[in-house]
Amino acid sequence: MNTLSYKTVSANKETVQKEWIVIDAENQILGRLATRVANVLRGKHKPSFTPHVDCGDNVIIVNAEKIRFTGKKLTDKVYVRHTGYPGGQRFTTPKEVLATYPVRVIEHAVKGMLPKNKLGNALYKNLHVYAGNEHPHEAQQPKIVNLNSIR
Repeated sequence: MNTLSYKTVSANKETVQKEWIVIDAENQILGRLATRVANVLRGKHKPSFTPHVDCGDNVIIVNAEKIRFTGKKLTDKVYVRHTGYPGGQRFTTPKEVLATYPVRVIEHAVKGMLPKNKLGNALYKNLHVYAGNEHPHEAQQPKIVNLNSIR
């Protein structure tokens, strides 16, 4: 006899409720911002979270150039990339990257916290980072969210 009064509901592409969220990165610490944004992109803050489905929200981050680093990370942390040619290893610091492409610092941190598979690539496309206070997504009617309210 089956007396279970509840059933496990697994979300799918059609049943997911996606929202648009705006987060202000001004005076936020990079790692703390990135972990919370990654959780929202993944959908882990929702009760209907399903690990293999894109059930997260679309996130817009503004004021990316005003992000904070703790300690000496602004000058001592090193981003390593390779051009693909022999001897093509290149090193940059967050200070150099913030001076030229302030958006890339946040994108790099959040992408590193997402799954390394096709789902992670799809989730990463839901992230929109802008250096200024303006963004072109007003038509989606995004909600302005305080970072501390996200768990």
